[in-house]
Amino acid sequence: MDALVKEHQVTVIDNLSSGKEEYVSDEADLIIGDLTDLASIKSYFDSADVVFHIAANPDVSLGSKDTRVHIDQNILATHNVLEAMRLNDVRDIVFTSSSTIYGLAPIPTPEDYGPLVPRSIYGASKLACEALISSYCHSFGMRSWIYRFANIIGTRSNHGIIPDFIAKLRSNEEELVILGNGKQTKSYCHISDCIDAMLYAYSNSDEDVNIFNIGSDDTISAVEIAYLVGRDMGLNPSYTFTGGDIGWVGDIPKMLLSIAKIRELGWGPRYNSREAVNRTIKDILADT
Repeated sequence: MDALVKEHQVTVIDNLSSGKEEYVSDEADLIIGDLTDLASIKSYFDSADVVFHIAANPDVSLGSKDTRVHIDQNILATHNVLEAMRLNDVRDIVFTSSSTIYGLAPIPTPEDYGPLVPRSIYGASKLACEALISSYCHSFGMRSWIYRFANIIGTRSNHGIIPDFIAKLRSNEEELVILGNGKQTKSYCHISDCIDAMLYAYSNSDEDVNIFNIGSDDTISAVEIAYLVGRDMGLNPSYTFTGGDIGWVGDIPKMLLSIAKIRELGWGPRYNSREAVNRTIKDILADT
């Protein structure tokens, strides 16, 4: 959003369930609204040129405890966004999907990999959202840009491995509990690279349905991240592992997306996974 307000008039619809009002630029119009209630939000789509649909419940592990949350906050919310667009004749949608739609897949995973067999309700909800968007594009003359993210991290991160490790070490400097066996290896992409990729692909691709992976070209393990967090906090804790290959129900222990397609379009990340993690740790510690 910060990048968009530099050149566009931006209206933000957010219920602030996971965000903060202070993160919304003064140059944007903030509407406190709930995307699960179509009637209350559809009028705000009037005269919009493009919708950046970023809203979702991002907690992958929550789906094993509350099986409804991702249905309502991801699938229903996406349907309502698409309906509001259709009713207001808005053609373009940019959607933030997820690597979790791939399930356990060969790495690096390209966009045309299949069959897609998600292992979490969150991943299933994102795949359902992609299907809805594709169907609306072909049924009602819309266009979409669907971005399948690696782990996106940055200074405003409030969930995920880095904030989790920081919070745990602030509570107990001597011991860090790591979910799983700590050998999970995943790709991380800094938010600045993610934003650049989204805007670049939107400006440089024009199919009815444009699908791109966004991430980095490498991975980093949970234990390596634990070491970097401890180092930057000036701590040397012992590690305790909860055990198993995965950290939670639906977790994917090894994830690396192929970004060859978006590289062919002309974009590439500035930061690798370790650099993105290092920068994020420092930014979060400085900001909290």
